[in-house]
Amino acid sequence: MHSVHPLWPLGSLPFVALLLAIAVLPLVPRAAHWWHANSSKLIVALACGLATLLFMATTDSASAAWQALVHVLLGDYLPFIILLASLYVVAGGILIRGDLAATPATNTSILLVGTLLASIMGTTGASVLLIRLLLTTNQKRTRVAHTVVFFIFLVSNIGGLLLPTGDPPLFLGYLRGVPFFWTLQMWKPFLFVAGSVLAIYWCVDSWMFRHETSAARSAESVTRRRIHLAGSINLLWLGGILAAVIMLIPGRTLVGTSWTVPTFAREAVMVACAILSLLTTRREFREINRFSWGPIVEVAVLFIGIFVAMLVPLGVLQQQGSELGLSSPTGYFWTTGTLSSFLDNAPTYLVFLTTAVTQPVPSGVASIQLVDGSIVAEPLLAAVSLGAVLMGANTYIGNGPNFMVKAIAEERGIRMPTFFGYMAWAAAILLPVFIATTVVFLR
Repeated sequence: MHSVHPLWPLGSLPFVALLLAIAVLPLVPRAAHWWHANSSKLIVALACGLATLLFMATTDSASAAWQALVHVLLGDYLPFIILLASLYVVAGGILIRGDLAATPATNTSILLVGTLLASIMGTTGASVLLIRLLLTTNQKRTRVAHTVVFFIFLVSNIGGLLLPTGDPPLFLGYLRGVPFFWTLQMWKPFLFVAGSVLAIYWCVDSWMFRHETSAARSAESVTRRRIHLAGSINLLWLGGILAAVIMLIPGRTLVGTSWTVPTFAREAVMVACAILSLLTTRREFREINRFSWGPIVEVAVLFIGIFVAMLVPLGVLQQQGSELGLSSPTGYFWTTGTLSSFLDNAPTYLVFLTTAVTQPVPSGVASIQLVDGSIVAEPLLAAVSLGAVLMGANTYIGNGPNFMVKAIAEERGIRMPTFFGYMAWAAAILLPVFIATTVVFLR
């Protein structure tokens, strides 16, 4: 969209309709069975995407709509889904076996490890690696959904805050010129948020454990088999994916060489690692992990609609983001975070990073020069980063791994909260922590 069309609210209706379909259709008895099939989700996603493109073609031009479609599919969606799918395949071949006591202490420890791993191997990699261990550990407990919800909060989102490899928004910032290790400066809010949510989880799970059946408490109070790692060859392929993400940046010269990285070289390496994982991993490891293609297919079909349908609301933000009157870290944190809860947090991060660049840097305030020569004040950059990463946990669609973890849990027979039910959990647990974060770190 070259300019904001006065009918843009109409153009945003397909995106709203897709969100409502995701939220409401599983609750409607006659529609729930139909919606359960990934083919049905694809029909709805494509219909909403097509409606968005028709609006863009009508209000701008057919060529502009086509260019936007090509850009979002090749530049955004394809790299997104290849990264998620390759990590899903490779991590799905790593078998972490053990019959641990499913006590609050054990579950909290797994969440803590996953939170720390997420910044290194990405929220997707850490989520896929540890969700099956967590589910297997708790297989005899009758109350498990809350543990998966907190897993999404911590491992699929909050844990990705410390490095660009942790979450896509931070990686986009790295590509724009934010130093690789700058994000480590956010360790204080990271410890505050992660520590608070872990403490809340321990209290919630302790209450849940006390109200389990006597048979479940007895079965899950003793560790019968310690953790054993199999399929370790996949750690090599996982390292290959992470190296590709960090080093193979299209259009840039590979470090230490004169070779310019071609388009999709990064994605080709990811696909190769996934194929090698399938070829080098014993089939029984994936069978024990209950590996299936269902969860990643569900993410792929829903997000193709989300990526296309959000073109109009994102276009409006790009045109009018600087007119929102934002000037303080608090404003950037909450605006970026709120929109990242429903729009993809990576492009939302870029919109508000671009907006922050337009703000003058006060005297004495630290700043960073980006690759295009623009200057951004570090407090505003931190606020945008915190909002995009942390508040991706507010909904199932806020970050790619959220829906994937939900799908894996449901395949194991766990009844997960609905779209609105999950949002209620986020409002009750996360919003007070985010308000406290604002008071302590973003004044």
